[in-house]
Amino acid sequence: MLRAVKKEYGQHFLADENILGVIGRLAELAPEDVVLEIGPGQGVLTRYLGARVQHVHAIEIDRDLEPLLADAGDNVDVVFGDALRMELPQDATKLVSNLPYNVATPIVVESLDGLPNVQLWCVMVQREVADRFFARPGTKDYGAVSVLVQLAAERTGFHPVSRHVFRPPPNVDSALVAFRRTAMPDGFTRIKAVVAAAFAHRRKTLPNSLELAGLAPRAAGAAALAAIGRGESTRAEALAPVEFVSLVEALR
Repeated sequence: MLRAVKKEYGQHFLADENILGVIGRLAELAPEDVVLEIGPGQGVLTRYLGARVQHVHAIEIDRDLEPLLADAGDNVDVVFGDALRMELPQDATKLVSNLPYNVATPIVVESLDGLPNVQLWCVMVQREVADRFFARPGTKDYGAVSVLVQLAAERTGFHPVSRHVFRPPPNVDSALVAFRRTAMPDGFTRIKAVVAAAFAHRRKTLPNSLELAGLAPRAAGAAALAAIGRGESTRAEALAPVEFVSLVEALR
């Protein structure tokens, strides 16, 4: 049963069940897993997960989808609300979702430190978003989300997804990307703030960006860069993820 989508929620419902096997493989699903799914939509992935793991927490913003999710399974809890504004289940060990395009990046970024028990992510996102997660320094795709994801995780899988597996088909292609948690650096909250400030003004040098964000006077930013072997004209996209950790330490 297909239902009209709501554009404000960025809805593109998964309609081709052939992709489910790929999701299951990349997510390395196991019977003991507790999975968080953001945006279950009409429940195609939800029911697949429920048949294979211990428990599924599904969070859906669109209350009109309740009838379609009522039979998701005895081990599936469906909660209606905005995942960006609510307390997420802390017992989740994996995040497996066809993420709504308009919240994909903030959901992933906030889950890195907000859901410390999540050890593996397998998310379907817009292709350009997937490319950003593990983009290299100096490339056009490299940005704040690249730094933060790479400081917390390593990529374990990638699978391009045609727009035709969705109803309605989006105007862009998608990709499945899987990544596993690694050792997260101490002070991640502070690192997030510095990284966000650094990329907020990509055309400006790092000392200027940090000063504009109120995080450090320009002279202090320049001194911190010098301490890690970088010149004061350095821009955010030039620094590797680990250099941002050093930069934050030098700013202290």
